[in-house]
Amino acid sequence: MTTIAAHERMLLCALAQQLGPDEPTLCGGWTVRDLVAHLLVRENGPASLGIVVPLLEGFTEKAMRREARKDFHQMVTTLRHGPPRWSPMRLPKVGPMLNTMEFFVHHEDVRRAQPAWEPRLLPPHVEEVIWRGATVAGRGFTRSVPVGVTLQRSDTGEQATLSSGDLEVVVRGLPAEVTMFVYGRQEHARVTLDGAPDAVATLQGTNLGI
Repeated sequence: MTTIAAHERMLLCALAQQLGPDEPTLCGGWTVRDLVAHLLVRENGPASLGIVVPLLEGFTEKAMRREARKDFHQMVTTLRHGPPRWSPMRLPKVGPMLNTMEFFVHHEDVRRAQPAWEPRLLPPHVEEVIWRGATVAGRGFTRSVPVGVTLQRSDTGEQATLSSGDLEVVVRGLPAEVTMFVYGRQEHARVTLDGAPDAVATLQGTNLGI
């Protein structure tokens, strides 16, 4: 059975081929080529350590620049085929754990950087997995936010408290939308924010995500 991570990988690769290397994404100043290069470096060796270890950031950036000089269509083909056979990401349980949110968010980074984008209608089981991922990642992303943050699903009403504070903001939306919010794509997330105006402004202005 195809995993959510594998499905999002295929959709991202298809969209990258359709748009071409120079279209923008929601990842800072990255183009589609830059994003594909990031994903390839992440899956293909020790240079990926700089993604999570600041002291090795230069090592990773150098590897990304080297990867980005390759033929774009070959880059996408390599990404479509998945990590190397020796990679732990090939393991049935490890791959989905590490890649589901990564490929979902980055697929949306490409989609939502295009004009007139609209949210996708996702199957309930996908929304459930994305919701669980958002509640786990969101606790780390909101650790330094000076207000309390609670996520609420607009489809089921389920809530998850990410952080506590004297003032609280409730971020309400479908799982895919609250995911994009806590991953730092606040301006491109279809959510409502309930709370004191100062608390809402503080959360909106905080640099969330990685």
